[in-house]
Amino acid sequence: MKKIQGLFLAGCSALALAGCGPEDIASPGTGGNVIINPAPAPTPTPTPTGPATVTAAAGCPTIADPQGLTDGGTITGPTGTWRVCRLPALIKASISLPKIAGLLYEINGRVNVGCDGGFVAPTVGAPVTSSTVGCTTALTADTAVTLTIAPGSILYGATGQSWLAVNRGNKIAAAGSASQPIIFTSRDNVLGLNDDTSQGQWGGVVLMGRGRVTDCNVGTVGANTCERDTEGSADLARFGGTDNAYNAGRISFAQIRYSGFVLGSNRELQALTTEGIGSGTVLDHIQSHNSSDDGAEFFGGAINMQYYIATGADDDSLDVDTGAQMNVHYAMLLPRPAKGDALFEIDSNGAETDTPRTTLKVANFVAVQSQTSSDNEANDLGAAFFRGNSDTTLANGIIIAPNNECIRMNGSGATPATLLARSVVMACNATKYLGSGSYTAAQVQTAFGSGANNNNDAFTSTLASLFFNGTNEDAVAAFDVSTLGSFFTSASPNRIGAAWTGNAAWYTGWTCNSSTANFGASSGACTSLPTS
Repeated sequence: MKKIQGLFLAGCSALALAGCGPEDIASPGTGGNVIINPAPAPTPTPTPTGPATVTAAAGCPTIADPQGLTDGGTITGPTGTWRVCRLPALIKASISLPKIAGLLYEINGRVNVGCDGGFVAPTVGAPVTSSTVGCTTALTADTAVTLTIAPGSILYGATGQSWLAVNRGNKIAAAGSASQPIIFTSRDNVLGLNDDTSQGQWGGVVLMGRGRVTDCNVGTVGANTCERDTEGSADLARFGGTDNAYNAGRISFAQIRYSGFVLGSNRELQALTTEGIGSGTVLDHIQSHNSSDDGAEFFGGAINMQYYIATGADDDSLDVDTGAQMNVHYAMLLPRPAKGDALFEIDSNGAETDTPRTTLKVANFVAVQSQTSSDNEANDLGAAFFRGNSDTTLANGIIIAPNNECIRMNGSGATPATLLARSVVMACNATKYLGSGSYTAAQVQTAFGSGANNNNDAFTSTLASLFFNGTNEDAVAAFDVSTLGSFFTSASPNRIGAAWTGNAAWYTGWTCNSSTANFGASSGACTSLPTS
């Protein structure tokens, strides 16, 4: 059973965040490079070895926040010399970060976007004392700060404890483009020190909202007062409420690289964490690369996300829990060879009787795991792990885990976790299924239902370049995912998987390449920075 564990920062006053599921943390460290079969497109752009091309900008732009940006001088790496403009620790007014040639934005420690407005938006009659550091005045309204980031901008974490916290009552507007993605990365990446084993060099991006959560730190679920504290925050970073339509802003066409700083045993951060955000938030075209914990984790609320790629995650590629109501359309879950735990981990953190039940619907996905799931705390074991008061629907999916069991389910509570599969194919080891708690392996096998609904647990993969459909994948009759809800739209032609002939443009250009996965010549190397 999961238990949310707080992270704390030892020996300094900087703040930190943990983003992985408690007791399901990947072991720290890195592994050796393993070359995957090349993608159908040309090889990725290498880290520049010739003359540097970037010249540092003359200075930092003026922003609306009265604190302004701090000029941190310059930093030099293989791509050239960049001007460093440091964000304030607390952004008190809506600001826009323009894309300027030769300029990087630095996240130094915890950077707060606005002050936390509390469980509900504060009113004049009921002021809220914000939990956010630096917010010393009782709030009578949300601070309503929006951090706008221009396409092509690059932000980096200056230290391991650096992370971006978008507090309740505030927003992010980070809309990149296919040709100009927004990049969140680490200082080592700027310096050219990274390779395909690098990970855990800074915190990540955290969106906090007023959606429903379970397994409360404050209040109770039944009384509609349930709130949770962000894992690992030494000073409060609270989320939760009753608004599953909450709008935390937008992240589109973005890479989050080398996140998940290790603070201590079982205390790590991760790339993207959403906490009680709602369906008003827009998440699309997001790549998590080499997170030392989960690729992304979603706590509570209602989340719609499309075009999600997790490359090189050291724990779970997709982790959903504490009552989240989540839809995902088009996903690639691609951990590094010899690294990673589960491809999916879906549960309710042991809150077996609390509602809402964690619910995930994911359609058009490819999930490839080369090794047996790491067994850090005897938790996941299978490539996909469903447990604890959760309901999962998989449609038009491909799970390839030749050295691992494909699905493990743990039965607990009066109504254990459920699984519904439609047009899902798998290639696993001989065991295929694992049961625990009240579930047996035979019951898990029945839940998947190979031979019915176009499901097949004895599939022969013909995937090209790790993730691209081959003849066998294209021959599987696809499910009409529009029947899952208005968020989902069936492709034409309809296929299983995430990438096939005629459906490749969505992942090219804005992604970065590594030995884990090559997305084509228009995508640069994850170990380097774009120079234009």
